[in-house]
Amino acid sequence: MNLITLNNISKSYGEKTILNDITFTINSGEKIGLIGINGTGKSTLLKIICGLTDYDSGSITTSNELSISYLSQNTYFDDDSTVMEQIFKGNSKEVTTLKAYEKAVQDAEIHQQDRRTQKLIVDLTQELDALNLWDMESEAKTILTKLGIKNFEEKIRNLSGGQKKRIALASALITPSNLLILDEPTNHLDSETILWLEKYLTQKKGAVFMITHDRYFLDRITNNMFELHNGKIYTYTGNYSDFLSQKLEREEMEKSSEEKRENLLRRELAWIKRGAKARSTKQKARIQRFNDLNDKEAIDIQSKIEISAQSSRLGKKVIELKDIRKSFGAKKLIDDFSFIFSKHDAVGIVGPNGIGKSTLLNIITGSILPDNGIVDVGSTVKIGYFSQESKDMDESLRVIEYVREGAEFIKDESGELISASKMLENFLFSGEMQWTPISKLSGGEKRRLYLLRILMEAPNVLILDEPTNDLDIETLTILEDYLYGFSGTVITVSHDRYFLDKVVNKLIIFKGNGKIEYNTGNYSEYLEKAILDEEPKTEKLKQNKPKEEKAKNHKLKFSYKEQREYDEIDGLIETAETELAELEDNIASAGSNYVALQEFLSKKKDQEDKLQNLYDRWEYLNELAEKIKNQK
Repeated sequence: MNLITLNNISKSYGEKTILNDITFTINSGEKIGLIGINGTGKSTLLKIICGLTDYDSGSITTSNELSISYLSQNTYFDDDSTVMEQIFKGNSKEVTTLKAYEKAVQDAEIHQQDRRTQKLIVDLTQELDALNLWDMESEAKTILTKLGIKNFEEKIRNLSGGQKKRIALASALITPSNLLILDEPTNHLDSETILWLEKYLTQKKGAVFMITHDRYFLDRITNNMFELHNGKIYTYTGNYSDFLSQKLEREEMEKSSEEKRENLLRRELAWIKRGAKARSTKQKARIQRFNDLNDKEAIDIQSKIEISAQSSRLGKKVIELKDIRKSFGAKKLIDDFSFIFSKHDAVGIVGPNGIGKSTLLNIITGSILPDNGIVDVGSTVKIGYFSQESKDMDESLRVIEYVREGAEFIKDESGELISASKMLENFLFSGEMQWTPISKLSGGEKRRLYLLRILMEAPNVLILDEPTNDLDIETLTILEDYLYGFSGTVITVSHDRYFLDKVVNKLIIFKGNGKIEYNTGNYSEYLEKAILDEEPKTEKLKQNKPKEEKAKNHKLKFSYKEQREYDEIDGLIETAETELAELEDNIASAGSNYVALQEFLSKKKDQEDKLQNLYDRWEYLNELAEKIKNQK
């Protein structure tokens, strides 16, 4: 069923066109992901669909059965309300009926003999029955619990920004609708909660239209992708992986078409310059063809964000944490934690919200002191801290002024000087935008500007606290490529599994009550190990027992196959390591060729598995060789 259709919708703010003749339809059951560079108008489009923002031209057609539930990035919160009161502050028919019923019950307690109140309760009870709303409060509590909110009577004023965001999400999820519109639903959610939300939205029968930077989330939920660029909508069938391959095909076709147009224009221009005989009808037609070609709007080849910035020299000693402890009141966050951050480390810090991850970052940067222990920072360390709050951003400054406070020039990867203005252009801030006050930028544009300011200071240790919040996918992809080749140390707190898989090679895992574990590898590898560790140990013992009994009764020796394998395995490992290194070089040079990148990453995973099997086999064979040598 068609729920809503947008026909030639246009929207401008001053001279800036946000939407230009946008046309598309949302049907029942569709799960649509909307992506695009920050500041292109994604949130504006959502508000237009919800009827919260006017549009300049065009029309919108809706089904009589359309009902919308909307999660905004900027929800109004009443500080005096409790969690449950905030949940039911919507104005849908279901919510207003529930509130009317609760008020009528309260009035009846005060005026017990009031017949009008008693009749109103009866009427509202029938409405609640008809709308199946008796379980709505119970469902709200279930969803809040899944989102980590357990004190339903807590006042809103006592909650963190992340907790408020989750309450707004819960309110959107419980509001009955056939079109759920979500603006960055995964911000401030930990990995476990995001997995729950994935399952919830996958099973939801109605349509979903959402903005999110979480690429795994998009991949698992969406069946259609929309891309907003320079005021136009590009549509793709399938999930995020399908979008990547289809976008690459579209851009290659557009590039080819534009090159053909330019070549034809050059040939026609050369003919015109040679001189045309005005009386010839044929020649007049050719002159008209040239004019038509010249007037034809060029195909927009999308601009890409570029990060090309050198870091400062970093010595051998980076950061060492020794016996760190930190508590707030009775809540123990870090208990006797030691860790050495080395050059070229890319360390991800993971764990549930409120468990102490940002506290660890603040201890490393010296923003707060540990209760016990030592933070030993190398003399050459220059920290760039990308915090969640975009610290010290004076919004009265113009964009160019803010960046120049960091540096007027910076060296690129080749050692050449790049001006602040050129770096801003690389970050898609046009010459006009560079003289715009920061206060007029979108939230995502401010985050992109904040990231540039940090890079302009040429840090050699990058500390990133939830960098994927409010950054668009395009910027994230370029940032990930930059971090892959970063010559210094990266320390990041993130719940974005895709980002962690692409960037980190070590993990610090907060387990709760001050306990912290360490793991080598990325996030998906950690999850795989955790699943293997949960296998019953008794099963492993049963599998090993026959081998042990056999070993007791027979003299150990290599089989023919094992002897041959033992003789060859060192060479096999060396060859596999060389092939893995070649794949890593291919990944580094793939750039934004996402199809090639995915193929190389898949091959790298297979090669790593092959190499790990060889390592395991080498260990077994050498242990067996040692036992054979030492047996009597």
